[in-house]
Amino acid sequence: MAKKSLTQKPIMQSPAQALVVRGLELQKNNQLFEAAQLYFEALKIEPKNYDALHLLGAVAAQNKDFEQAFIYFGRAIEVNPLIAAAYSNMGTALHDSGRHDEAIGYFEKSLEIQPDFIEALYNLAGAHQALGNLEQALVFYGRVLKINPRRIEALNNRGNVFQRLRRFNEAMNEYDRAIEIDSSFPGPFSNRGNLNYLMGKFEDALIDLNQAIALKTDYAHAYNNRGNVFKSLNKPQEALADFQKAIELDENYAEPYHNQGNLWLDFMKYNDALICFENALRIEPTFEYLTGARIYTKLHLCNWENLEQQTAQFITKAVLGEKVAPPFHAIPLVDSGLIQKQIAQTWVADKHPATQELPPLERSTIPKDRKIRLGYYSADFHNHATMYLMAKLFEMHDRSAFELFAFSFGPAADDVMRRRAVAAFDQFVDVRERSDLEIAKLSRELGIDIAVDLKGFTPFARTTIFAHRAAPIQVNYLGYPGTMGAPYIDYIIADPILVPPGSELFYTEKVAYMPHSYQVNDDERVIADTVYTRAQMDLPEAGFVFCCFNNNYKILPPTLEGWVRILNAVPGSVLWLLEDNPTAGQNLRQAFVAAGLDPNRLIFAKRLPLAEHLARHRLADLFLDTLPCNAHTTTSDALWAGLPVLTLMGEAFAGRVSASLLNAIGLPELITSSQAQYEQKAIELAQNPEKLGQIKATLIANRATHPLFNTAQYTKDLEALYRGMVGR
Repeated sequence: MAKKSLTQKPIMQSPAQALVVRGLELQKNNQLFEAAQLYFEALKIEPKNYDALHLLGAVAAQNKDFEQAFIYFGRAIEVNPLIAAAYSNMGTALHDSGRHDEAIGYFEKSLEIQPDFIEALYNLAGAHQALGNLEQALVFYGRVLKINPRRIEALNNRGNVFQRLRRFNEAMNEYDRAIEIDSSFPGPFSNRGNLNYLMGKFEDALIDLNQAIALKTDYAHAYNNRGNVFKSLNKPQEALADFQKAIELDENYAEPYHNQGNLWLDFMKYNDALICFENALRIEPTFEYLTGARIYTKLHLCNWENLEQQTAQFITKAVLGEKVAPPFHAIPLVDSGLIQKQIAQTWVADKHPATQELPPLERSTIPKDRKIRLGYYSADFHNHATMYLMAKLFEMHDRSAFELFAFSFGPAADDVMRRRAVAAFDQFVDVRERSDLEIAKLSRELGIDIAVDLKGFTPFARTTIFAHRAAPIQVNYLGYPGTMGAPYIDYIIADPILVPPGSELFYTEKVAYMPHSYQVNDDERVIADTVYTRAQMDLPEAGFVFCCFNNNYKILPPTLEGWVRILNAVPGSVLWLLEDNPTAGQNLRQAFVAAGLDPNRLIFAKRLPLAEHLARHRLADLFLDTLPCNAHTTTSDALWAGLPVLTLMGEAFAGRVSASLLNAIGLPELITSSQAQYEQKAIELAQNPEKLGQIKATLIANRATHPLFNTAQYTKDLEALYRGMVGR
């Protein structure tokens, strides 16, 4: 970013100056050591030779010996405090060493002496850009371009500033101008490619990035940017190769490590992801959002080393509004609606702010003879947990009152759930290859009245669709358990257990209350007829079976410590968990050993197809929930299969879901509000088979009579909310 300028060629030809002139020629040929020796000889003759001191500072800066550079530039300024270049080069050295605030003062001093000094203006813009003072950066890049309208680097960097400000049209204009001036310069192609990627124009992005790489085959940033495009095009192998190439070209470039880590997360290669994230943090300790990503990855591995300390630091930074984590990564870590709201607002303001690229969309009265046009937006219209819950809802919507549109930006699929989805909607639109802006435009063209985001901040979300205002009414529903912190999301679907009176302040959306539970369920989900034996699941023939089929990242040390105390109080009992990955299993066994418990009392279940997984629930006696992130679909799975779930209710949305479901199935006695009560209840039920049997009988009877699994009634209640939104 910063462009260094040396002092002008000396004019005087004294003996000392003659040495300086010879040194300058060597320095231009990159013979830095030899040049420095001549400058030292000149200083022996003339200790206050400005040029020798200044050029020694430049040599030190080129060698990245910034402390020496500061010394020599400082001495040069003392000798002659009226030369702009010395202040500018001191500023550049400070800027390159990361001391941007100090650099700004020197650039400003340089400009006091020489107001049109273009290098000082350019580097001052760069320092403001590095500090995030983006409007100031635009001012100084503008002054550079007023002096030299064809300055490619300034056009390119001003485009980058506009891109960070999400002023995409202005950014595109800057890159286009730079390419028009000099199409052999690769930077604008790479950055325009990244801009097209952010706008969802992936094919255009590939064209630009391929051109950038053709012009500069060792261009690490272009490989990194192209890797992001390949990832979005669902070409993970090509993405991995590009991220790896960027790392090989520049091992001190943090971003490809970060991006490669996110890709490993998608593959559930958590050890590899953790290595990547730690490498990125080693290079750039303040890398945005990576603190939370690393902790989230460690949770998947049940690696709790320094977890308490790291969590405390994470919370402190989150409260201050720092960019510590994508919102979804914070859900299993923090049981605070207020902190989760802060994290979501920070993320949205940075990544998905409301845009002005489309005209304002006003709400209008829907004619009485027209159906309400309801749009559902998701990447999960295939065999996925969301569809397992929602399929029958889509099928049961009142077609006399609602017209249904699906906007699918997930992978192509031809499975049972995709076929059900396609059949259920009036229009099923595959928008994978459309940009967020194009999807929002299409939604408006189709006259969508209510746009329902089923993804929130979960993987493969497309939040910017809603930042463009796809419909007059926009709703956060089901996929993400918390507020989106976005001013353009109008409602969140919840219930009185999830968001009790007084908790509305934790949500930027208006809370739309379902009368029972917020969670829809398909009351025709199939449970396999397979009758598993304990031996088939590696369970002991006798003894009480506690289970938890939550993902391993939801298990935190306090939860495991509680489970250990429960097992100690119930001789012969075992704990049956889902094993996400071998490392998590190994770490959990080690935690059992460290707690003095036989690791053989911890048994792991492999993943099975859903119908078979539901069938094996019959082998368990009691499901033990987690906090701060409860089981969600996993709770309804267990209840549908006839397995009671004991939960500990927290403060935030994600820690109250199981309580919502248990209340809707008529089993409030399985909701606890303290760790001690949770443990006491688990032990009591394990030691009192008659009481547990009564609860199981009640559960089985209530499945047919209570609201949780009454899809028809749920659909009517949800439609009433939609009508209320339109009417309001």
